[in-house]
Amino acid sequence: MVCTAQTLLTGASGFVGSAVARMLLDAGFSVRALVRPSSPRFHLDGIDLEFVEGDLRDAGSVRQAMTGVRYVFHVAADYRLWAHDPGEIINTNVEGTRNVMREALRAGVERVVYTSSVATLGLRPDGSAADESVPLSEFQGIGAYKRSKIAAERLVEAMVAAERLPAVIVNPSTPIGPRDVKPTPTGRIIVEAARGRIPGFVDTGLNLVHVDDVAAGHLAALRRGTVGERYILAGANVRFADMLADIARLVGRNPPLLRVPRAAAIPVAYAAQAMARLTGREPFATVDGVRMAKYRMFFSAAKAERDLGFRPRPYLFGLEDAIRWFRQAGYLDRR
Repeated sequence: MVCTAQTLLTGASGFVGSAVARMLLDAGFSVRALVRPSSPRFHLDGIDLEFVEGDLRDAGSVRQAMTGVRYVFHVAADYRLWAHDPGEIINTNVEGTRNVMREALRAGVERVVYTSSVATLGLRPDGSAADESVPLSEFQGIGAYKRSKIAAERLVEAMVAAERLPAVIVNPSTPIGPRDVKPTPTGRIIVEAARGRIPGFVDTGLNLVHVDDVAAGHLAALRRGTVGERYILAGANVRFADMLADIARLVGRNPPLLRVPRAAAIPVAYAAQAMARLTGREPFATVDGVRMAKYRMFFSAAKAERDLGFRPRPYLFGLEDAIRWFRQAGYLDRR
């Protein structure tokens, strides 16, 4: 592949997208970034992106951005576990994806890398690491975000099969690291834990991966991925209690020791969501989040390691980089 090829990137202002933008530029690609007028861009200062303003839900603006493009990275998504209007999440993640894929076909692009999520994949009943072999159906998803990502991934798969869409699917687990501007739900956990504001934990687990490794996986999927295949981009499987303890150690605090039963966390989440409806601000705890905590969300990147050469670093590097960036950006006190 010619590295100077014109590439369209959606979601460049987001957490994963900003990492993908840097990875592509470092590899010599010419990158056009489709962003909303209101999207923050301060974390993209100093890198050579061509910005085009538009909205995924507007097929016309997507079509304009697609002009002369050889490769497409569709990274943009509405990553919220709660919204006053859940339809906003579904519209962006499903209809926005439909617009991008249709316009990619119309433009005759050579390759699309679509950023899905491990939320689209079934977990193993015994808690061991899941792989790409058990895709979920939409009705199996918990909450609007998971249902929307499942629906969007199935849409991409259907277009690959029926219309020869040249798309490769990547399924990142839970990225952590620098430039988490919003921040994401996981980034909020890191910030609140670093401030000492998480006194207890639910017994659950998740897979943590450095955001820059996720970006490297996107580039590897473009170069080495097979059209129609999905690849989990995962790092380390970590118990939530261990994650909180590692954050505490990195900032010089005592780790939380209180184990909270899920049954006790549910009413707290309902109360937080009720408050969010009044304030309009996203709650820290959500009912869907507590329900998902019933499962240990452990995943294996073996397929990506074998087929793409994916090599994630230890997850502690991601925590260290996240905390350092949150401090520099003013989310945490400087020390």
